[in-house]
Amino acid sequence: MGRVGVLDIGCFSAHLVVVDRADGTPSRPSSDHKVRLRLDRAIDTAGRLSQDGVDQITRAVTEILRLVQRDVEVVAYATSSIRDAANADRVLRQITRRTGVNLLTFSGEREAQLSYVAARHWFGHAAGPLTVLDVGGGTAEVAAGRGTQPHTAVSLPLGARTLTQTCIANGMPLKEVRATTSERVRDALQDTDLTGMAVGCSKVMQQLARLAGARPQREGPLVTRHLHLSDLRKWIPRLGDLTAAQRAELPGISRHRARQSLAGAVVVEALLVATGHESVRICPWATQEGLLLELLEHPDDPASLSHNRRFAS
Repeated sequence: MGRVGVLDIGCFSAHLVVVDRADGTPSRPSSDHKVRLRLDRAIDTAGRLSQDGVDQITRAVTEILRLVQRDVEVVAYATSSIRDAANADRVLRQITRRTGVNLLTFSGEREAQLSYVAARHWFGHAAGPLTVLDVGGGTAEVAAGRGTQPHTAVSLPLGARTLTQTCIANGMPLKEVRATTSERVRDALQDTDLTGMAVGCSKVMQQLARLAGARPQREGPLVTRHLHLSDLRKWIPRLGDLTAAQRAELPGISRHRARQSLAGAVVVEALLVATGHESVRICPWATQEGLLLELLEHPDDPASLSHNRRFAS
């Protein structure tokens, strides 16, 4: 097939990016479609995704597939909102039955590896060693390496949504949340080689960087953006003093991510301290682009997807 697409089903959107194989890069997608989701509202206290969540995903996938032409090979995957749900198997079976789409689920380590691939392609080999940090809703990923593939890939159950639900929403004092998170991250990453430039690959990182003064996203992906630990530490107590509605009025903080923005900042702070970095360079590419790059580079090697299944529209 002449074109390949990746459909990313996340907590806040179903996002399809299609790339022409002749171009060989996600920088110039032939099509880009996004449907908003609010799966954060569809997860109960037991970690189960509700029927409303399944219905949201079904409608989004159906809507997107109507826009996909027949010559496009599409790989669809679900992130931690679905993967880590207590009823994930049942949810995935329902979605397949109702849409005909087999949603893949990757391990956190696999997502870390894909984010590393994306960052390496974005910055190139001249950037030297990279430590790639990806803070999502359910988990946080860390990958480091010097070459095309990382030598280390770690996943931590410390996503912004997870930390919000388990600590902040339960009334744990912010000082304790920061100390506990820092200790957990430090223990998980000890004795790990995490040298090189720190790279942030996630919406959490992008929004926090904007909050701390980075240029807005509308100026394009080629603008250099950083998030400095010193700035982050100034903002964490401020975020802690604000309601979600008040945070949503700040630069960079979107309304649907405002509730978990404080937890995201705490996790990023812990990651920077544990990896020994004073700042992180923002990368506009992450897991989705990493998977697209692998599909473009290995078109005739299904094994490269590691347990993936494909569907064609």
